[in-house]
Amino acid sequence: MKTVTVRDLRNNFSKVEAWLGEGEEIRIEKRGTPIGFLSATPRSGAAKVKQPDFMARLNEIWGDRVFSDEEVRQMREDELEGEEG
Repeated sequence: MKTVTVRDLRNNFSKVEAWLGEGEEIRIEKRGTPIGFLSATPRSGAAKVKQPDFMARLNEIWGDRVFSDEEVRQMREDELEGEEG
C-alpha cells in the first residue's frame, strides 16, 4: 500500500492517479496521521467504444490521389469566389 500526504494530493495528483490506475490502494496522511484511504473503482465489464479510423476513411475516399498544382490553384480560386460572391 502506498502512502501520500494531503500536500502530495494537492501538488502531485497525477502521480496518485497513475497509482490508482495500476490498482494500488493509497493511504492518505496528514501530519503523519492516517486520515483516509483511496482505492481504484472496479473496472466495468462494458466494452470500450471503438474509435473511428480516420485515416482508413480518408484513404477510402481519396486513395493515393495527389492534387496537381493546377487543381490546387483552381480550388483556391473557387473558395475565394464563394467568400466574395
